[in-house]
Amino acid sequence: MKKLKAETLCSRIMFFLALQFCFMFIIKTSNTIHQEHKTWKATKLMRSLVPSPIYSLSDHHEDATKPSLKMSLTPTRHLSSNPNLVQPKIFCDRSHRLYDWCHLKHPTILQPERATFFTRSSTTTSISDPPIIEKLRPYPQKTNNKTMSNIREIRLTTELSNVSCTIFHNTPALVFSIGGFTGNFFHDFNDGFVPLFITMNTLFPNQEVTLVITDYTEWWYGKYEAILPQFSNYPIINLDNQTVTHCFSSVVVGLISHGPMTINPSLIPHQKSFLDFRVLLEEGYRKCLVWPPPKIKGRPRLVLVSRAGDVGRVILNQDSVIKAAQDEGFDVVVFEPSAYTYLCDVYRLINGSHAIMGVHGAALTHSLFLQPGAAFIQVVPLGGDWLAKTYFRNLAKGMKLECMEYKIEVEESSLLQKYGKDHVFIRESNSIASKNWTALHNIYLRKQDVRIDIARFRGCLKNAYSKAKKLMQHQGLHVKRRSKIKRFIRPPVFSYTYGVGQE
Repeated sequence: MKKLKAETLCSRIMFFLALQFCFMFIIKTSNTIHQEHKTWKATKLMRSLVPSPIYSLSDHHEDATKPSLKMSLTPTRHLSSNPNLVQPKIFCDRSHRLYDWCHLKHPTILQPERATFFTRSSTTTSISDPPIIEKLRPYPQKTNNKTMSNIREIRLTTELSNVSCTIFHNTPALVFSIGGFTGNFFHDFNDGFVPLFITMNTLFPNQEVTLVITDYTEWWYGKYEAILPQFSNYPIINLDNQTVTHCFSSVVVGLISHGPMTINPSLIPHQKSFLDFRVLLEEGYRKCLVWPPPKIKGRPRLVLVSRAGDVGRVILNQDSVIKAAQDEGFDVVVFEPSAYTYLCDVYRLINGSHAIMGVHGAALTHSLFLQPGAAFIQVVPLGGDWLAKTYFRNLAKGMKLECMEYKIEVEESSLLQKYGKDHVFIRESNSIASKNWTALHNIYLRKQDVRIDIARFRGCLKNAYSKAKKLMQHQGLHVKRRSKIKRFIRPPVFSYTYGVGQE
């Protein structure tokens, strides 16, 4: 009897132990599955990433639901029970037509002679996986193969550097190129400063960075030195002439573009817009010494952007256009920009004006300096409809300018005399220009001048004067009653070459 009770007790103990073991196994399996689910979910969120602040890579973005097959990410992986052994990751977004950008989110060291950013951290010495390498050319014109072939290639790698750091920076690095079309005033902003503004406010809002620039030229720095401190308080690093290593907390290579001369506030944290970009320009240019602009004489000022020489799109009857504008009530200033134009003076002139006009061309980018509400007249040559719509119309809309276009008719174009009204270049100018860049550049931009029909143009001037007068009154300035111009007075020509207003 005692033996039976002992066997029964032993069986119950064994059953209890087995039951406890099963319960512990179930709990452990459940935790593992739960942990795996959390890891998968986080990875999924990161793979659906679209640019967001790099210190909190989140999915709060309108395109976060549209992952691209071209987007690549090396996620963080725990390689052992030691939580410090974490592999650095490189996130690259290659899903856009105009640009690529990559982010090495880890302390990094730049070896300038190799244009390569390596990983710099003792916590990665036990990494067993092969290093990841990403290469890109940081200029937002990636569909233009000829241009991109001249942009220096930058490499990012998770490989641990075997060299020591010479100069330490306590900020991330932002790397981009000023090669390509830089030197053309439109592209200096369209491919440079506007994407830089977008990138800073998308990836580094309220955060300092160090700008690292490749394909660097000294003239570029000299021309834009007034506004460069608005992007970073730290000295710019010319990657091309560095001979020592630099260390950063992380690095982003490449600039984000929203399209030709476009800033889309819905794609930027805090809804930054072209008006915010204009504030940045104002902050920079108001600090530099400038040649005083012409005084306001009780009439709205119209800046006529003039083209001269064998450059194409010259206004052949410019004096007649000026007189018509004066008759309408404008005080006209002729502005002839050049490669050596001193932008501090130009900003003061145009910022203090109420209207700008000119034939489509890079110089109309100076309209960035106008105040919101100013009139913007773009004279559109034959074949220029696509360019006018794609470029400066976006700028004018973003800057809250009163935009108006005067489209040249066949009789006003110098191409009529050269080809005749029945030539395909005349009959189908916009169709040809929109499909054939060579024809657009060589014929419609470089070989076409215009002779404006003054009678037809007066309607455009009348509308512009009304808008300019309204702005002037909004500024609290007195507008004198228009008086008839008795004789034509040719206005001064300003080129503003490095601090000297030339007439």
